[in-house]
Amino acid sequence: MAEASVLNDLLQIIGDRGRALVDWRRPRRPSGRALGELADLLLSVPGEASGVARARELLDGYRALDYAGRTSFFRLLVETYSADRSDLGGAAARFLEDPSEVNAKAILRSAEPRRLELFRRLNFAPGGTADLVAMRLDLLERLPNHPEFWTLDDDLKTLFQSWFNRGFLLLRRIDWQTSAAVLEKIIKYEAVHAIHDWDDLRRRIDLPDRRLYAFFHPRLGDDPLIFVEVALTGDIPSAIQPILDRDRTPIEPGAATTAVFYSISNCQKGLQGISFGNFLIKQVVEDLQREFRDLKTFVTLSPVPGFAGWLERERSAEVSSVLPAETRPVLDRLDEDGWWQDAAARDELSRVLPQVAAWYLTRARDRRGRLADPVARFHLGNGARLERVNFAGDLSPKALRTAHGMMVNYLYRLPDIEKNHEAFVNDRKVAASSAVTKLARGLPAPKALVPSDA
Repeated sequence: MAEASVLNDLLQIIGDRGRALVDWRRPRRPSGRALGELADLLLSVPGEASGVARARELLDGYRALDYAGRTSFFRLLVETYSADRSDLGGAAARFLEDPSEVNAKAILRSAEPRRLELFRRLNFAPGGTADLVAMRLDLLERLPNHPEFWTLDDDLKTLFQSWFNRGFLLLRRIDWQTSAAVLEKIIKYEAVHAIHDWDDLRRRIDLPDRRLYAFFHPRLGDDPLIFVEVALTGDIPSAIQPILDRDRTPIEPGAATTAVFYSISNCQKGLQGISFGNFLIKQVVEDLQREFRDLKTFVTLSPVPGFAGWLERERSAEVSSVLPAETRPVLDRLDEDGWWQDAAARDELSRVLPQVAAWYLTRARDRRGRLADPVARFHLGNGARLERVNFAGDLSPKALRTAHGMMVNYLYRLPDIEKNHEAFVNDRKVAASSAVTKLARGLPAPKALVPSDA
């Protein structure tokens, strides 16, 4: 018995030492609190070289955290790295006693959260900008369950608006000679009309009547921020299939009169809310005008991603404030499998669906009082005009599911862009062609959101 006891003790000791050796060799996962200690060191380091090393160490530590660890780190940034309230109160008191410029600036300095300086120092690290963009994406994913993180998101968004302003952005045309690394990212990031393979990509960038332009930022290298695909055509298209048709015959660019922006894709989800598209479209319009003097018309062929969901809610309501009773039986045909392949169903819906879509695009609002459709907000906010609503413009499964196949043309007319933009932002007025306005008037206006004279 004694021998067995000694043997068990020896085995226990060997096991403990073996586990200790394994634990010693296994890299330890950092915690959000441990990163807080690194953050304190980074903020206290005066030297730039050592500061860069600390910044890289902190970002690498953050990357190694699991989901809970990153959440803990965000909570630490909110609770510990905010503005010092006592310093702010003292600065405010001094300003009230002496409202000088010096004391006003002291308030601004005291009101700034410490984490802003932390982010600035992290940005000095190699790859720091990309890591901070990825960090904000992690933050955005947590906001629905952690609304207290909004101040942290606001801080990052403020910095990004400065770091990613138009003066730092580089416009590049993407063609078949562009590096494979960039072309692979274009395929990956395409968000509107999927690029199925390399041949599909080549048809979009290597034919004489096709163009693709992208914005890049020096700190993100060959990772694009946003890109737009352009088709040079002889008229305004009403459907996407002829543009994407693999068997179509290209036209000579010099014979084109219309430039069609048929796909715009944001590539960096961590930069959500930072606007690049308006700069991109205006810059591309100017470049195309210089290259092709006969181009007179600049339009989009855009999806309507929120339309089907909105219409479903209106149809489900016992009494819709929008849909006249006589339209209900026609709209019920949308529930039929393959309705777009049935001639009778298509004929009936072609007389009703554009009317409903025009109302939705010009008058439907979300809970914040904004236009309900995000693509409409984007283009109308850029100063475009809602030119035409196209029935059966995209019969792909995704477009049928999200928009019942509807597509829209937004017209960019340079002399009117600023005027349309100001009217939309300041007065909530939607610039629309007479044809679209006439369609929308076929349905009732919501009294609370649309002026009586609309």
